[in-house]
Amino acid sequence: MKWAALLLTTLQIISGQEAEKEYPPYDGWYNNRAHPEWGVVDMPLTRRLPSHYQDGVYMPSGWNRPNPRTISEQLMKGDTGKNSYLNKTALMVFFGQQVVEEILDAQRPGCPPEYFNIPIPKNDSLYDPEGTGTVEIPLVRSRYQQAISGFSPNFPRQQLNEITSFIDGGLTYGVNKAWADALRLHNHCEGRTTQSNIFSSQNPKDCRGELASSEDKGRLPIENTIGLPLANPPPPRDHELKSAKRFFRLGNPRGNENPFLLTFGVMWFRHHNWLARKIRDEYPSYSDEKVYNEARAQNIAIHQKIIFYEWLPIFLGNCTASIAICNEVPSYEGYKSSVHPGITHIFQSAAMRFGHTLVPPGVFRRSRYDNSTGECTFYNTSLQTAGSRHEFQEVHVNRKGLRTCNTYWNPTEALTEKLGSSEDGFSELLMGMASQICEREDNIITPDLRGSVFGPLEFSRRDLMAINIQRGRDHGLPDYNTAREYLGLGRRQNFTSVNPELFSDDDRDGPNLLRKFIEVHNGNIENVDIWTGGLLETTTDGPGELFRAVILDQFVRIRDGDRFWFENRANGLLSDEEFEFVMSTTLKDVILRTNPDLTDVDIQNMPFLWDESNDTNAKCPQPFPLKASTMEDCTEPKYYDYFGGSELSYALSWAALGLYVILMIMLLYFLARRSMLQRKASQKIAAHAGSGADAETTIADELLGKEERQIKISLGPGKAIIIKSARGSKLRTISLRGTVKIMQSNTRTRYLLGVSLAETETYDLVLTFTDSIERHRFQQKFREFSEGEGVQLQDMGPIKEKDLLNIVKTKEDRDEELENFFGQYAKWVYKFGSSQPLSVDRHKYANIDLSKQELADHLKLRPDSLFVDQMFQTADKDGSGFINYREFLDVMWIFTKGDAKDKAKLMFDMYDVDRSGTLTMDEFRMMLQSTMDMVNTNIDTSTIDGLVQEIMNTHGFQHKTQLTLDDFQTVMNQYTDELDDSRIGEDVFAGQEIGKSNGTGQGAISRNRETRIHKARRTAKESIAKVSSPRVHPCSAPTSERRVIIRRSVATSDSSEPSTSRGALARRKTVVIRVHEREEKESSQFEIRMIAFQKYIRNYRMHIYWLTLYTLVAWAIFAERVYYYSVEREHGGLRRICGYGVSFTRGAASGMMFTYSCLLVTMSRNTITFLRETFLNRYIPFDAAVSMHRYIAWQAMIFTVIHIFGHSINFYSIATQPSSDLSCLFPDYWRTSDELPKFHYWAWQTITGLTGILATLVVITMYVFASDHARLWVFRWFWWTHSYGYVLLYFFMVLHGSGYLVQRPFFYYFFLGPAVLYTLDKLYSISRNKSEISVVRAELLPSHVTYLEFKKPSTFDYKAGQWVRIACLSQSHNEYHPFTLTSSPHEDTLKLHIRAVGPWTKNLRNIYDPNRLRDSPYPKLFLDGPFGEGHQDWYKYDVSILVGGGIGVTPFASILKDLVHKTKINQEIRCKKVFFMWLTRDQKEFEWLTDIIREAENADDKGILEPHIFITQIPSRFDFRTVMLYICERNFQRLSGRSLFTGLSAVTHFGRPKFQDFFRALSKEYETTVDEFGVFSCGPPPMTQNVEEACAEMNKFEGAIFSHHFENF
Repeated sequence: MKWAALLLTTLQIISGQEAEKEYPPYDGWYNNRAHPEWGVVDMPLTRRLPSHYQDGVYMPSGWNRPNPRTISEQLMKGDTGKNSYLNKTALMVFFGQQVVEEILDAQRPGCPPEYFNIPIPKNDSLYDPEGTGTVEIPLVRSRYQQAISGFSPNFPRQQLNEITSFIDGGLTYGVNKAWADALRLHNHCEGRTTQSNIFSSQNPKDCRGELASSEDKGRLPIENTIGLPLANPPPPRDHELKSAKRFFRLGNPRGNENPFLLTFGVMWFRHHNWLARKIRDEYPSYSDEKVYNEARAQNIAIHQKIIFYEWLPIFLGNCTASIAICNEVPSYEGYKSSVHPGITHIFQSAAMRFGHTLVPPGVFRRSRYDNSTGECTFYNTSLQTAGSRHEFQEVHVNRKGLRTCNTYWNPTEALTEKLGSSEDGFSELLMGMASQICEREDNIITPDLRGSVFGPLEFSRRDLMAINIQRGRDHGLPDYNTAREYLGLGRRQNFTSVNPELFSDDDRDGPNLLRKFIEVHNGNIENVDIWTGGLLETTTDGPGELFRAVILDQFVRIRDGDRFWFENRANGLLSDEEFEFVMSTTLKDVILRTNPDLTDVDIQNMPFLWDESNDTNAKCPQPFPLKASTMEDCTEPKYYDYFGGSELSYALSWAALGLYVILMIMLLYFLARRSMLQRKASQKIAAHAGSGADAETTIADELLGKEERQIKISLGPGKAIIIKSARGSKLRTISLRGTVKIMQSNTRTRYLLGVSLAETETYDLVLTFTDSIERHRFQQKFREFSEGEGVQLQDMGPIKEKDLLNIVKTKEDRDEELENFFGQYAKWVYKFGSSQPLSVDRHKYANIDLSKQELADHLKLRPDSLFVDQMFQTADKDGSGFINYREFLDVMWIFTKGDAKDKAKLMFDMYDVDRSGTLTMDEFRMMLQSTMDMVNTNIDTSTIDGLVQEIMNTHGFQHKTQLTLDDFQTVMNQYTDELDDSRIGEDVFAGQEIGKSNGTGQGAISRNRETRIHKARRTAKESIAKVSSPRVHPCSAPTSERRVIIRRSVATSDSSEPSTSRGALARRKTVVIRVHEREEKESSQFEIRMIAFQKYIRNYRMHIYWLTLYTLVAWAIFAERVYYYSVEREHGGLRRICGYGVSFTRGAASGMMFTYSCLLVTMSRNTITFLRETFLNRYIPFDAAVSMHRYIAWQAMIFTVIHIFGHSINFYSIATQPSSDLSCLFPDYWRTSDELPKFHYWAWQTITGLTGILATLVVITMYVFASDHARLWVFRWFWWTHSYGYVLLYFFMVLHGSGYLVQRPFFYYFFLGPAVLYTLDKLYSISRNKSEISVVRAELLPSHVTYLEFKKPSTFDYKAGQWVRIACLSQSHNEYHPFTLTSSPHEDTLKLHIRAVGPWTKNLRNIYDPNRLRDSPYPKLFLDGPFGEGHQDWYKYDVSILVGGGIGVTPFASILKDLVHKTKINQEIRCKKVFFMWLTRDQKEFEWLTDIIREAENADDKGILEPHIFITQIPSRFDFRTVMLYICERNFQRLSGRSLFTGLSAVTHFGRPKFQDFFRALSKEYETTVDEFGVFSCGPPPMTQNVEEACAEMNKFEGAIFSHHFENF
C-alpha cells in the first residue's frame, strides 16, 4: 500500500498535478474519524465534574453561596503594581488571552436571553454610591444546546463552545470556509510594488496565498468594510456604539477586544503572509489555494509548538513543595483517537481564568533599542489613544502606558498610531509588552477587570470576578471541595488548608485575608466556589493544585486528541524539512519575521520572561511597575435608557394612526358632502331642464334648521313668492306685506340669505347658496322685484351666521312650536275624555295661528286638496286665512271625540258649499273627488259619476238630485263602525303624554279597557282584510268575537271550519278567522320569553349552530396562541420582555389570519350559489353569507384592535431592551452592530413593522368606507377600497409574517384554502362576465326606474328571486353593481328594473335615454351571476308571505311571473298560498309592476296568489281621512270587480300595514295545517325591520313559526 501511494504521488507530480493533502478543517469536523463531532464548532462543553444544577436540570447552582460581588470585593481587591514572582511578562499574559480565544468561546449569551443578574450590595462604592440597594450587574446565561439538553436530570443543560477546541488557527483564519475566504487576497494585487508591501515577492504581482491587508501594505489586516459579524460591544470609555467597520478582519470575532489581543492577531496575520511568500518563492508552480493551505498549515503548526512548548510551561510554572500533586507537561506520544479534546466546564468557567490575576492595569509601549545611547523610549498616551476626550487632556494624555480599562473595543487607536519612525504601533506594543513584567501571582485582581471591565450599553462597567463566579454557577459547577474530590485531589477540611503559606504570610496580609475568607462564606468551606478556592490556592510559581491539574489536563487532551497536531507525522501535513523548520521556530523568530525593522537586540530571546541576568538581549527593562493609582482613571460606570430617542417617534406613530382614522372619516365626510352637492347640482340642472326654468326662477336650498331642501323660487305674480319643490310641487306661497328684513352671512361652505317675514308669515325664508355670485344675483333680483311691487325692504347687511339664525325663525323652529301646539291639544283630549274642554282664551297657545299649509302638513295631506280646503274653510270662521287655537279645537273635537252622527253632519256641512242644507250631486262628486286627491289619484269624470250612481242606487236615492242631511246619514249608516273609530291624525297628535296616567291611574285603565273592547275590530280593519261577499260583514259579529275575512279565489266550499288537509289551503272561497279578545291562556313574562326563545332557536337553529361553531373556533385559535406564549413559552425571551402582551398579540394575530381568510369564503358567490342548491343547504344557511361576512369582519376588527393595542405595549417593551437581546430575539432582522434599534426602526424600518402599519391603514380605510354612509353616498369608493383593499391586505399580511419577527409564518395555513376557492370562484366569474351581452330593449319608466332587457346566455340558469351583477361598458369594464332579476326563468331574455338613486345608476339612466341614443345601438353589458338569496326559496313553504317596499319589489316580480308559469304548466310545488304585500307611496310610483300583478291575477286559476297593495302616503289607515276612500273603493269593486285606484283585483289599502295583526290572523287561520310560514321581505331597512319585529313577536307564542328572510337596498 505504501508503494502504491508513493507511485500515485509520483504520477501526479509527473503529470503536473498537485498531490492531495488533507488540511485541518476549519470547523473541526472529522478531525476524529471515529467521533467526527468531537471538538467541533457549536458542540457542548464537556464535563469532568458532574453538574450541580439546583434542580438537577438547568437552574443555576450555588443558590446558597455568597454574593459574587461581595466575594470579589472582600477577597480579590488590593493594590496593583506588584511584579510577578517569576518575572513573567505582559506579553505572556496577553498571549494567554489569544490562546483562550483560539480554543474557547462560550461568551455568547443564550437565546432567548435568560438574565442571571448579580445583585449589588447596598452602598457599594462603585455601583451603588447612593445606597438604593436595587442595582444589579446584568448577566445573561450562556448559550446552550437547546434541542436535546436541559430537559431532564439524565441530560442537564449543556453550554456550547462556538469555536473548535483545537489549536487550528481559528484566531487567524476563522472557523468556517466562508469566513476564511473573506480574509484572503485571492491573488489580487495588481497595484503592488516591491516597496509597497513588506512581504512582496521578487515579482510584486505575485501574491498567492496571502491574507488581505490594509491598503495592501502587509502591515495590518484589511478593514472590516464588508461587515463581517465581529463582536462590537460599546467601548465603555466612550459609552457609545461604533461601527464595526473600524475593526480589522480577523478569524476570531472577538479579536479586536483590546489592542494587546489585537497585536497577536496582527502577528499571526503577518506571519501567514511571510510564510506564503516563502512557500511561493520555493514552489513557483503552486496555485494560490495551495500556497494558502500550506502557509496555513505551517502557521498553525508553529502556533501549536509555541503554545505548548514555550508558553504553557511558563504559564503553569514549576512544581514546588507547596503543590502536593503536580505534573509536568508530558512528552508527546502520538495521536490518540480515544482522547476527547473538548473544553471542560471547569476549564472555561474557572481554571483558565487564572490569567486574570496576572493582567496589569496598563501596558507600556516602547521604541527599538538605540545602540548609540543604549536606551529605549517608553511612550506616553496621546490624543489618539485618548479618543474623543481631548477636553480632559491633563487627565488622560501624557500618562505612562495604555490604561487597560480604557482600551476595551478601541484597539485600532494604538495599532494605527505612528510612534517615532514606525508606520504603525504594532512593534511598539510588542516590545512594550515584552519589557513589562505582569502582575503578581496572587489573589489580587486589577480594577480594570474587577469593576471596570466592559459591559453592555445599559451598564458600561462590570466586575469580571463576580461574573467568573456567577458564570460557574450558571454552568452548574459544583463547589470547590466537590471539584477537588472528583479530580482526585482530596477535600479541604478547613479554610486554612486551602493555602497555608498564603494565609500565614503577613507580608501578603494573609491572616486578614483568611478572616475575610471565612466571614464571607459564613465559616462553611462547602460553600466556596471553584473560582474563589482555586484562585486562593495560587502560589508564587503559578496556579495552585486544582487549576494546574485542570489546565494541564485540558492542553494535553487538546494535543493528544488532535489528528492534525504538528507532531503527528502520520497526518502528512509537514515534510521532514518543514517539521524541522517548525521545531526550530520560536516566538522571537515570529516577532522578528513579522517586524522587518526589528533587530535581534530589540527584544529578548525569551519574550515570555524578563531575565536580564541570563538574557543578553534583555536591554530595555520597564522603567517602573504600572499602578492603577498612577495611571489615568477608568471612566465611571454609565447607564443607558434604551427607550431614549423613541419617545417622539412612538408618540407620533400612534398619534398618526389615530389621526389617520380621523382623516379617513373626514375624507368620507368630504366625499359624501361633495357627492351630495353634486347630486344637488345635478338636481338643479334637471330641475331647470324639467321645468323650463327661466330668468324668473331661482334654484336654491332652503335652510329648514339642521336640514336643507332644494327649492325653486318664483317671484310673482303680484307680491307673492312661490316656493316649489325640486320636482315642481308647490310647497309654500309667501305674500309680501309690511317691512321685509333682509340679511346675509358667509361661511367657508355656504352663503346664507335671510328674509324675515315676521309680519305676514309663520316662519321666515332662509336660503343657502354655493357661491356668493349666485346669492348676489338672486338678491339683486329680489330687490328689483320688491321695489317694483312697492314692498319696503330693510337691509341689515352682513352679520354672523349665528346672529342671523337667532333673528329668523326657521321651519324647524315653527315645527317645534306646532308640535307643542298639537301635543297640547292631544293632552286636552285625553284629559277631559268626552266632555268639552275648558276656556282657552288665556292659554299660552291662544295666540298661535295655524295656516292651511301647516294644517295640511300635519294631517299628511296635500295643501291644495279639496278636503283640506273645505275643512279649513269650515274651521276659519272669521275668514282671516288662519285658524286660531279656539277654532281648531271646535272642529277637531268633533273629528276626535264626536260620534258617527256628529262626524257625518260635519262632513255634510264641509261640502255644503252654498249652505243650502242639502248636497247637490256636484257637491257630492266634489266630496268623492277630494277623497281621490288625498292619494294623488285622478279618476275620470265617468268613473266618478258611476260611483255616485252606484251609491245612490244602493240606498234607493236614484231619483234624487240632492241629498239632505238625513239622506247623507242614511248613506253613512253602513260605515258607522268606521266613523266611530276614525280619528283625524291621531297618530300625529298622540304624544308621549297620551299613555300616561292622569294622576289616579284611571285614565290609562279606561283607555286600556276601551282598547280591548275594540281589539278585534281594529284587528279586522288594520290587517289586510277584505270582504268578498256583501252578505258577510266583519263588523256583524259580537264585540267579544270578531272575524277577519280573507278572500280565496276558488270557491268550492262555504264551510267556516278549518281543514286539516294541505289541499284545503286553496279550495275555499271565504274563510272566517275568529280572533277572540283574549281566549289564549294568560302566560307569564317568563313563559312568553321561553316560547319566543324556543321558536327563535328553532327558526335560526342552523344560523346559531354555525355562528356559535365559528365563534368558538375563532376564539379557540386565539386562546391556543395565548396559552402557548403564556405557559409553554413562559420563559421565552420575547415573553419575558413583553409579558402577556405578546401572548395576546399572537393570539389576536392567529385570530386575524383565520377571520380575514374566512372572508374570502363568504365572498365566493358562485360557490355559495351552487352549494345552496345541494343537500348542504339543509344544514348550512348559505343565504346568511352576507350577514356572516359582516359578522366575521367584526370579529376580525376585534382581533385587529387587540393586535394593534397589544403591539403598542410590545413595541414599547422591545424599544427598552438591549441591542444584544434584540439581535437574539429577532435574528432575521439584520442591522449593523452600531445601530441601536429604536421604536421607529421596528415600526418603520422592518418588513414586519412597516407591512403591519400599511395593513392597518388598509384595514382602517376598508372599514371606514364599508360603512352604510359610505355605501350610500360614495359607493364607488367602497367598491375601490374593497376591490383593491383585500389584495393589499393579504399581500401585506403575507409579508408581515415573512419577517420571522416572533415565529415562523403560518398565515398560509389559514389562507391557502380560502384563497384557492375564491380564486377559482373569481376565475369562473371572469370567464363568464367578460362576454359582452347585448341589450335588446331599454325604457325609462316613471319613478326614475330604468328598464333593461338583454339576451340570456345559453348557459345562464337561474331561479326566481336570484340576482346578478352587471357592468355597463359605457361606464366601466370593471365596476359591477348588483340587481335582482325581474324576469322569470322560463323567459327568453333577462330583465332588470333599476332605480336611479346613485351616480352609477343615474349615469346608466342617461346612457340608455332614447333622446341621447337616437339611432345608436344600446351599449352592451358584462354579466356576472346568478347569485342566490333567500327569496328564491319561496316555494319551499306551504304559505309564503312576500313583502316588497319601493324598488324592493323587483325579486317578487320575478317570483310572481314564475308562480304564474308553474301554475300554467301544472308544475307541482309545495307552496299552496302566496300573499303578496306591495307597499308603495302611491299607485303610480311603480306602474310597471301593476302590469305584472295583473298578468299574474289573470293567470292564477287556482287561487294561489293573494295580492294586496298599500298606498303609504297616508300613514294612519283607519282614520277619518280614509273613510271616504274605503267607501269609494268598496262600491267601485262592487260595481266593476276591480280596484278604483289600480284597476287590479288586488285589495288596495291606505296607510302602512300592521304586520303583527296580519300574521296573527294567518296563524289562526292555518292553525292546524301550517307549522311554518315563509316570510320574505325586500325594501328599505325600516320596513324589513318592522317585518322582523312582527315575526319575532309572533314567535313568542305557541303556534306556527314565522321564518323571515329579508334583503335591504
